[in-house]
Amino acid sequence: MSPATIGFIGIIVLILLFVLGMPIGFAMALVGVLGFGYLVSVPAGLSLLARDVYDNFSSYSLTVIPMFILMGSIAFAAGMSRRLYDASHTIFGQMRGGLLFATVAGCAGFAAICGSTSATAAAMGRVALPEMKRFKYNDAIATGCVAAAGSLGILIPPSTIFMVYGILTQQSIGKLFISGVLPGILLAGLFMLTIFIICRRYPDFAPPGKPTTYAEKIAGLAGVGEMFLLFGLVMGGLFLGWFSPMQAGAAGAFLALIIGMARGKMSWGGMRFAINDTLKVTGEVMIIVTGAVIFGHFIAVTKIPMSLTSWAAGLAIPPNAVMGILILIYFIGGFFMDALAMITLTIPIVYPLVVSLGFNPIWFGVIIVLVTEMGVVTPPVGINVFVIKSIAEDVPMETIFKGVFPFVGAMLVATALLIAFPWIATFLPGLVTY
Repeated sequence: MSPATIGFIGIIVLILLFVLGMPIGFAMALVGVLGFGYLVSVPAGLSLLARDVYDNFSSYSLTVIPMFILMGSIAFAAGMSRRLYDASHTIFGQMRGGLLFATVAGCAGFAAICGSTSATAAAMGRVALPEMKRFKYNDAIATGCVAAAGSLGILIPPSTIFMVYGILTQQSIGKLFISGVLPGILLAGLFMLTIFIICRRYPDFAPPGKPTTYAEKIAGLAGVGEMFLLFGLVMGGLFLGWFSPMQAGAAGAFLALIIGMARGKMSWGGMRFAINDTLKVTGEVMIIVTGAVIFGHFIAVTKIPMSLTSWAAGLAIPPNAVMGILILIYFIGGFFMDALAMITLTIPIVYPLVVSLGFNPIWFGVIIVLVTEMGVVTPPVGINVFVIKSIAEDVPMETIFKGVFPFVGAMLVATALLIAFPWIATFLPGLVTY
């Protein structure tokens, strides 16, 4: 059999292992080692495993992952998610659908200090859903809003997915972070527009809350000050060249700890939670990245990326049409695979093609994060939906999925706008000189 045939067999076996429930990182490492060993030699496969595991776990550049995860974990343990939601509630709560607007604003704010969709959805779900139930919000729109808005966690920086994409493609993680700012604001705005349209059409779904005075609204802004301080330190430091991405994560984690201690909200139990959560999530991500690197070396020797590039170059269609096909593949693949798994599996294959077609790799990173973001709220995987279900146990799963679909429409609009106007993703990174 040809190397390309072995490569396609390896991809099929990998997907089968995913379906059977094998952990993503171990599955990619297993297929990568066996495939590389078959095509080259068994000693070469074992040597590849040892070298890639050592190189990745001893890599200085990968320290960016635990630092930003630690920052988000400390922020959650210090109660920042609760204060963000309370502040948003004070500002928007008196409007029809105000708690929904507050949820989107709170998720966007927490996403700026936490790079995970599930963590953002869980943090906001715990504080927002009881309030919406108290005000008799429609179950579908309430749960669907939290699940969808939680997906902002991987688009608004810092983002775990951007970190992994940057590591796999050797792109600047700092520029990737900055590239997600405007698209994240755009998507949050589209979510709010979706809520406005739903509330106009179905006013009973989201009744208005208790009015607040301008003085109370201004006082409520104090609850978001610490988020702006953290975000300003991290992103401002990256933008101005004060920090490397690793140093920015460490500075953010330290400032989050100082804020928590100054507020008297950082107990020993909270600190233990933050450290344990950081170790757990970092271990998972590092294993996935290592597995992806091993699998990428296997894919490289199969020459599938080169064959795919040659095939695309020979098609009588413009590059934008090829990009449309790739986006459709990511969109459909997101129905069945976790966003991180989808990106780590496909980047070694499609990235050379994207670069050969002349597309900006930073822009492409934003596009695939936005498209795979839909996968965290769509069946059958929909990890955010399962997170919300664990909080709202009395709400049927199909009700949550029903509430998510209007927000998926907003994600599709955001994707179309980024394709039509690439500068939305590339403008800010273009101002950075490092």
